[in-house]
Amino acid sequence: MHNLKNLTLNELKEIFKNEGLLSYRAKQIYSWIFSKLEENPDNFTNLPRELRNRLKNEFLIPSLEPESIQESKIDGTVKYILTLPDGEIIESVLIPDKERRTLCISSQAGCRMGCKFCYTGKGGLRRNLEPWEIVEQVIVAIKFLRNRKLRLTNMVFMGMGEPLDNFDNLVKALKIIMEEKGLAISPRRISVSTVGIVPLIRPLIEATGVNLSVSLNAPDNEIRNMIMPIDKKYPIETLLQALKDVEIPRRKRIVIEYVLLKKVNDREEDAQKLIKLLRGIPVKINLIPFNPFPGTEFERPEEERILKFQEILINSGFSVFIRASKGSDILAACGQLRGAVLKEFT
Repeated sequence: MHNLKNLTLNELKEIFKNEGLLSYRAKQIYSWIFSKLEENPDNFTNLPRELRNRLKNEFLIPSLEPESIQESKIDGTVKYILTLPDGEIIESVLIPDKERRTLCISSQAGCRMGCKFCYTGKGGLRRNLEPWEIVEQVIVAIKFLRNRKLRLTNMVFMGMGEPLDNFDNLVKALKIIMEEKGLAISPRRISVSTVGIVPLIRPLIEATGVNLSVSLNAPDNEIRNMIMPIDKKYPIETLLQALKDVEIPRRKRIVIEYVLLKKVNDREEDAQKLIKLLRGIPVKINLIPFNPFPGTEFERPEEERILKFQEILINSGFSVFIRASKGSDILAACGQLRGAVLKEFT
């Protein structure tokens, strides 16, 4: 049976063509599922009854219901804990910021990248998410917001997992998310973060046109190798050359994410090294003060050191932002996801 939520509109049209069904019906069905967020074919009122019955008998329209919704009492951040059909657990986070509401999406159950400052990687990779399991996180958040008469404005693939480690499913999910007849979310409002799987950076941009964020987190290979195992395979020089080679529209910038770890990568000399590394690449920099989690060996730098690091970079002409930590009271801040999963499986 075809899973309708795993299909792009063109794929659904092709299936309908092969089965002797009219292609415009595919558009109608797509609109019901991804625009109206209706999952019961009996309610697809502009379809003939015979087709509605075929949909019920020959197609799947799965959904995920949050096992738990946790809302921060500090800043209104919302964490959704979702149980997948095979029992795996994932998390996604809705982050409010004035008029913006950004959804942080997971692409894998767990992660195999092993970054030492990230809670998610502590349990390793359990499996890749299917396209519909990625898309369903968006649908859950949109339904939640519609009940509050609000809308989703942005999304970032910075939740559990390394998005490019699940490349094919990621790209298909993005195409479903961006489809005009469905969720219709512009690629300008979508960012995909990667630790730096170099061969897949250009294909991602060419296939989707989304914004690129790169988790750099170190000014040299010695430090990056220590905290990010991926550096052994794709060292900084290789990664930065890939960023120079990728075609970015004139007004766009690659976002460099830099998690600040006390006495590891937060010294003034580290800032100076970072300036030399990034010179000539169209970037803006997000500084992310480390968010502690149980059992971590790292600490958050003092506020004075964080501000000094930012000042040095700004004085060299870079746009530099300090990402506010949100949802830390519900383990929903950057690097803190997988708390519920660890509790479940350890």
